[in-house]
Order: sequence, then structure tokens, then C-alpha cells
Amino acid sequence: MSITEYNNTPTLLDYQEVKIGELYFFEKYVVSEFNEGVHIDMKNFRESAILINSHFNNRPFGVISNRINNYSIDLSNSEQFNNCFPNLKAYAVVCDSLFGRGVFEVENRFFKYNRQIFKKLEDAMQWVEKSLETAI
Repeated sequence: MSITEYNNTPTLLDYQEVKIGELYFFEKYVVSEFNEGVHIDMKNFRESAILINSHFNNRPFGVISNRINNYSIDLSNSEQFNNCFPNLKAYAVVCDSLFGRGVFEVENRFFKYNRQIFKKLEDAMQWVEKSLETAI
């Protein structure tokens, strides 16, 4: 389910359509919904990274990757992704497919963020909020 179909979101502060998908900015986190079939690497992710860092500045924040579409991430860029957001305190993935859960497990070997996977967007939002409270 897209975040646009979800009724219980906090106030949306900003929305940005980027080449690889959409970013929904809230006070404490950003929800990403990337396009079907896109292959994400540092080159095409740079636009998103700039917007995210600009929105949160030096404040701790969370990311919710709402994987409503299938896409891939270039894991050879994982070190660059890890260094991209020094204030990232919680990274939630929303995915209800068995394949997506397997991909999450592989990604965990490369990414150093505090990461969790959820079946429901609401659970991801609650976990990110709670993680940010304890991280500050």
C-alpha cells in the first residue's frame, strides 16, 4: 500500500518526485517509494540524498523504504550509502513478500544502519518514532 493510501500519517511537510521514485517528508522521517524496475546506485541516488540531507540538516532522522515496487540496489556502493547519512538513526523496510524479506537479509550484510523489516507501514512508522526517541 502506498503511503498516499494510508490514512494515519503525520502531517506531510514536503513531497519530491525524483528520477528514481518519490520521497514523502515528515517531521522525523522520510518515506521513499522507488519506481518499478529501477536499479539504484550512488549516481542516480545522489538527487535523493541531497534532498534528504537538506531536509533534515544535522537532525537525527529515520527512513522508511516502502517497497511497493520491485527494484534493486547496487550493493557494491554500500560503503557510499553507509556514509551518506551520518544522522540516520532508524531505517525501516516495509515489504510483505518472502522474496523481499530475503533481499532484506542480504542487504543487512552490507548496510550498517539500525534496520528492521515490517509487513505494515504503521508498524514501521511506530518503530522509527520509538528508535528516534531512544537515539536522542
